[in-house]
This record gives sequence, C-alpha cells and structure tokens, in this order.
Amino acid sequence: MKLCVIGLGYIGLPTAAMFASNGHYVVGVDVSERVISSLKNGETFLCEPGLGEVVRWAVSEGRLVAKDSPEPADAYIICVPTPVRHDKTADLSCIEQAVRSILPVLRKGNMVILESTSPPGTTKNLVCGMLREAGFVPGEDLYVAYCPERVIPGRILTELVSNSRVIGGINRESALRVKSLYRSFARGEMYITDTTTAEMCKLVENTYRDVNIALAAELAIICENLGINVWEVIRYANRHPRVNIHEPGPGVGGHCIAVDPWFIVQQQPETARIIHLARRINDSMPFYVAGRIKELLKGISGEKRVCVLGVTYKPDVDDIRESPVIRLISVLRAEGGYSVVTVDRHADFEGSRERDLYEAARGCHLLVLAVNHREFKHPDFRKLRERMAYPCVLDTRNFWNAGEVEAAGLDYHLLGWGKKTDEESPDGGISVPTGRRFRNTEEC
Repeated sequence: MKLCVIGLGYIGLPTAAMFASNGHYVVGVDVSERVISSLKNGETFLCEPGLGEVVRWAVSEGRLVAKDSPEPADAYIICVPTPVRHDKTADLSCIEQAVRSILPVLRKGNMVILESTSPPGTTKNLVCGMLREAGFVPGEDLYVAYCPERVIPGRILTELVSNSRVIGGINRESALRVKSLYRSFARGEMYITDTTTAEMCKLVENTYRDVNIALAAELAIICENLGINVWEVIRYANRHPRVNIHEPGPGVGGHCIAVDPWFIVQQQPETARIIHLARRINDSMPFYVAGRIKELLKGISGEKRVCVLGVTYKPDVDDIRESPVIRLISVLRAEGGYSVVTVDRHADFEGSRERDLYEAARGCHLLVLAVNHREFKHPDFRKLRERMAYPCVLDTRNFWNAGEVEAAGLDYHLLGWGKKTDEESPDGGISVPTGRRFRNTEEC
C-alpha cells in the first residue's frame, strides 16, 4: 500500500519509518527543506534509538522518500504539530494546512488519518468539514479516523509496536480499515471507538499525569515549609496498594503533558477546574525554584553565577520543547544579577553541548541539578567544590546522595525538603534526604 505521511517530526518520521520497514511504500512530506534534504541522504535529525538505522534502510531500499508536497496515495496520515497559543488555546493551523495540501490528490476510497493531538471534535468538525467542502462524504467516499500514538521519547520504535492504540473512526468501517493498516506493524491491543472519544482519551492520559505531578509539586512546597522530606513522604505513601504519586521537579515539559490539558480547558473552561489549577501549579514551578535559588544566594554580593545541569524536558533525550528548565533560566535572567551557564551534552542550547562540567562550574556560586541525565549521576564532587566560588548545590530531582555531596564540602539542598531536622526517625536515624529515586515517572 502507498502511504503519505504529512509531518516528519518526533512522531511522523518514526511512524513513516515503521510503515516503510513493514511492506509499505511511504512518501514523507514536510515543509522543512532541512528535513527533506537530510532524509534524501538517509539521515535523520532526531536522536532516537534505532531510528537512524531504520530510516537509512528504508531510504536505501526506496521504501521511504521525502517530498515537499503530497502525491496520490491510498492513505494519508497527518502528524503535524498542534501547539498552544499565548492565550492557551489550540493552534490548529498546521492541521488545516495539511488537509488543504492533500485535497488536490485525494481520491474516493482513500483513508485520511489524523494522529496529531487535538481538542475533542477536531476530526469530526475541522477535518471532515474541510473534506465535505471539497466535495467528499466522510465515511462513504473516504475512510476517516483519529489514531493517536502513546509513545515516549527514547523508546518510540519499541512502543509504536508494543503499545495499545485507541482508534476513533468517523464510522465503524473507517475504524476497521485503519486498524487493519496499523496492524501491519503494531502488535498491541487496538480499541475501536468514535473520533471525539479517541481525541479525549489521548488528552486524558496526559492530563492525569499532569494533575498527579501537580500534586507532587504542591506536596514538595508543603513539606519544605514543614521541614520534612517530600521524597520520603511519597516513598512511604506509595507503598499503599492504591496510591501512585509521581515525582516533583522544576516543572513539566515536553509537547504532551505541558500542552494537552489546555485543550480540555479550552473546551470546558468553567468545568475543568482541577485540570486548570494543575496546569497553573506546574507552570509556576520554575518560578518557585528560582525563588529557592535567590534564597540560597542572598548572601552573595555582586553577580551571582549559577551552573545549571541539564536543559531538556526529561532525562537522556535531546528534546527541549516546553522545557521548564529553559523557563527557569529565563526567570533568573529577567531578575537581573544572575549569570547562568548550562551543561547538557544532549541539547544544543547556548553552547551547553560543548561545555565541560567542571569548567562550567568554575567560579560558580550554585550548582543546580535540573535534569537527571545518566552522565550526571556520579560526578567528582570534590573536583566541583575546588572550582566553585561558593559551595552550594540544589538538587531538583533527588538524584544525588546527600551524604556523598556533603562529604565533598558542598552544602546540599533538595527540592521538597526544607531545613535539616534534629528529629530522630523511628529507626534511630536522622531524617535526611536519601538521594535515591523512588519511582520512575518518565514524561511523554
């Protein structure tokens, strides 16, 4: 079958590559000349395990070609961005542009599949509305469906195959046709429903996690005020068989969790009160962490130098979309009196990829562990201390062992834990941070 995938980003390119490597001929379409040029050479700009090899094979075998416009095909899969505007409403212009681009080559009997995360009703109202205006009857002339992905960066190829899918068809026949198409590579369960339900399901999955993280963030602030360790609180609370609290941090990033809940708020602003509040809490965390930084450095005169470790939105990926760390850096710089240097071999952000950790720490007054990349797990703390102008560390991820850090002569502070307490724990020890991660709650 010949497929046309519109949008070759974080989801579109892996999807195109999977279809191409499983017997289909795929035309990948993108507006970026850089993307098209790289794909023609069998290269990809995405840092995703295994993707480069699949793309090179598909291109070399002629199964995947890159174009700047659609051409006649059996199915059209739309994987374009749906960002939020400054007013927190969905920008669906890329979907409109994608649908408009396929109209000249669209024929009766084709499939039109939307994968882009969208507000409920987008497929039924926007996509089908444009198809009707062009003279097609969705569900009769064309098979139309909404089929979102459920993958995580760093595991996209694996999860495209193994994860379950919800397929929303404009009618049952559309859903079944699309299910059969995706079954060419997908092995997970596939559930059939209508388009609006499928759209809402995708949003709810990420909204649940956003609300959960907001709870953890709020608990972190409360525990700091009480002088106790939120990480210990969450660890013990999660031992209850029906409790699963996520981890706090400097905020929520990525193009899913930080964006999708706004689509629900947009639809039901008066009703989605918890969802809206959770978004506000998570969006406020970079400001809260900036406040912690200011408090820690209030005794330093002159310009305060801060070294931030990690700028991506989650560990061990190159994705900086909606990164709360970048927002934190902006807040500090807007305050004035702060010089910020970043280190992150994964991301090309203001030279962070090229910087050596120990050189970046030279002359700094505060070291902020913002992203728990694997390479930051066991630095030479004594070497860091020797280079720093002021021996202060803020760990926002509970990634480091407090005892190890302080043994090197550094003053350790943990997000979600206020002042050290002399209160003895029941086992006879002192209540101090452990530096262990208690739960892995990777973001989409």
